[in-house]
Amino acid sequence: MDESSVESPPEHHDEKEQEVAWGLLGIRSGVGGVLMGLANLVPGISGGTMLLASGVYPRFINAVAEVSTFRFQKVSVFVLGIVVGMAGLVFVGCAGPIKGLVSDYRWVMYSLFIGLTFGGLPLVWRMARPIGRNTWIGAVIGFGIMVGLAVMQQMVKGGDEQSSFLLMIVAGMAGASAMILPGVSGAYLLLVLGVYLPVLGAIESFVDAAKAVDMEAAWEPAVNVLLPLGIGVVVGVVTVSNGLKLMLEKCRNVTLGGLLGLLVGAVVGLWPFQKGVPPKAGDVIRGKVLTTEEAAEMSADKWPTEFFTPDVMQVVWVLVLIGVGLLVTGLLAKIGGDNGGKSV
Repeated sequence: MDESSVESPPEHHDEKEQEVAWGLLGIRSGVGGVLMGLANLVPGISGGTMLLASGVYPRFINAVAEVSTFRFQKVSVFVLGIVVGMAGLVFVGCAGPIKGLVSDYRWVMYSLFIGLTFGGLPLVWRMARPIGRNTWIGAVIGFGIMVGLAVMQQMVKGGDEQSSFLLMIVAGMAGASAMILPGVSGAYLLLVLGVYLPVLGAIESFVDAAKAVDMEAAWEPAVNVLLPLGIGVVVGVVTVSNGLKLMLEKCRNVTLGGLLGLLVGAVVGLWPFQKGVPPKAGDVIRGKVLTTEEAAEMSADKWPTEFFTPDVMQVVWVLVLIGVGLLVTGLLAKIGGDNGGKSV
């Protein structure tokens, strides 16, 4: 994929050729948006990698930079509108089923997520070459950040509503950054921050309430989850995306090294042998002591988790599922990997 192939449709003397060029760009943008929406639901798969695979990544990056600085070029609005629109439709439509799988089959899904995450390493490694001292420094910093996020996840479990609101803003900013760099999974960052299932649950609840025209039921997920998450996404697109782009231009090796560190540190928050535990009356969840009724009504996606000792077959299946995840993301990275360094 050459960057010129995804720039503004070239000027043609033939109007029909112009229409074909715009049509092809629209198809690429649509496919990229669908893949990006699915990627943002599955921890370990990067939305940036999906845009690379569809051949629209450079155009998307330029569009984000232009629109966020209030330069509304026709082709940028066209590409950004299609990619974001399709990604949003897929994200909203598939949030419920993905949430159910993670809630009911946590160790299975986490095993896949580990494989999907590590499968992105070859792409980022190629982007970071030649590997030098600055790359390793960035990797250590990135790994440290991942450990910090895992610690933050444990602290938030007993937090109050205000900390949850602020965490959703941070989560939105993290998800926005994942749209910029191939190899970074926005859904994985949400998972480590402890808000992955709550976000999917809020989307599902909001959609169900909207279908039933129940504004009262839609209010809670909209205000407590979707609003702060949306604020974070907007802030991230405007500031984080441009900041990351500047960092890649000024200190590329350190930045890509940091990305490697984030991926290698992925298993800190993705240990597969954990399960949801039904809460009991008197348990403290998000700073609130549960009553018997509240504990009974709490959905599985909000249950606290605990580690368990696996049997031999579970260990075997975890290794198999990690292998499947590695294969899937490895193939996806190979599609767009040769252009990773050129496109960023």
